[in-house]
Amino acid sequence: MIPVTRSVMPAFEEYAEEIRSLWDSRWLTNMGEKHRALEQKLAELLGIGTDRLRLFANGHLALEAMLRAADLPEGAEIITTPFTFASTTNAIIRCGFTPVFCDVKREDLTIDPAKVGALITERTAAILPVHVYGGLCDVPALEAIAEKHGLKLFFDAAHAFGDRPAGRSIAEYGDGSMFSFHATKVFHTIEGGCVVFKDPAMGARLDAEKNFGLGYEKDAYTVAGGNAKMNEFAAAMGLCNLRHLDDAVAARQRIAARFRTELGDIPGLTILNRENDPGCNEIYFPVLAETERDRDALAAHLQERGVGARKYFYPATNELPYVTERFGHSETPVAADASRRVLTLPIYPELTEEELQTIFSAVRSYFTR
Repeated sequence: MIPVTRSVMPAFEEYAEEIRSLWDSRWLTNMGEKHRALEQKLAELLGIGTDRLRLFANGHLALEAMLRAADLPEGAEIITTPFTFASTTNAIIRCGFTPVFCDVKREDLTIDPAKVGALITERTAAILPVHVYGGLCDVPALEAIAEKHGLKLFFDAAHAFGDRPAGRSIAEYGDGSMFSFHATKVFHTIEGGCVVFKDPAMGARLDAEKNFGLGYEKDAYTVAGGNAKMNEFAAAMGLCNLRHLDDAVAARQRIAARFRTELGDIPGLTILNRENDPGCNEIYFPVLAETERDRDALAAHLQERGVGARKYFYPATNELPYVTERFGHSETPVAADASRRVLTLPIYPELTEEELQTIFSAVRSYFTR
């Protein structure tokens, strides 16, 4: 079976050398040498100071910490997208806020700025869009809306690390962004994540959120924080993988170009256009069938031929039962339609030519039956 994704790994010898010093220091967690080194490397890559970046044990905890550190009013409304992984919506709910769902644009499936304004009320405190499949939101439009209405603007950038938007660091967007470093991402630390943020003062609150309420240097509890610290072995994996990031992104982009060439002219199969987003990291390769029934049949057809495929994202998060029970069902027809038709195909740097031909043949054979 060709999997939908496959974790990139450095050479065993490279990782072994990176963690060798841990057997001398025995400093395995709590912001040690590897943790500090990775923060520095990431800050350099993103073009910001280390005072504006914090590492976390995983992306979800990083997202929750970012929302809590924003000091939004209790129970405030956060406008977000339902076309995302459950983590985005769950974080809003778990932090005590109310998700308000905005529909997405059909062309790239990111939140539609033209539909945000109608959802703003006196209880709205923030907007939380999602960069989808490595494709970036319409950031300038969202920034203009947030500024006009005095709202915080945070991004779930779990899919967007390694993107190269022209002329501006992705870390400069909005009031903050969360990146996921899960094992399936373009860049990973096995499990991990980070928050980048505009206001340096936010750093102390993030430190407390991830370390039981304690700051880095002050022996005082300030908030009811949890434990979300990245350990040294994860940070060491990140230091190794960061050296190979450019090669990994370039490989994904080459493979995605092959997919568009080989599958782009199949009637009944829609591929997202990346002409306006050439820096996309191609973390996933989504296609859309004409109907939900076609999507499910295509997935089964591929499975029979040894090709993995994932219904991702499905369902839309505003259709999850624990969401509708508490917040009702909001109408987001474009997101609902996309969630029923989307399928992600295998993409990762180590895909061989033989595997690519297997994928292309399996997809084509479904549509020529």
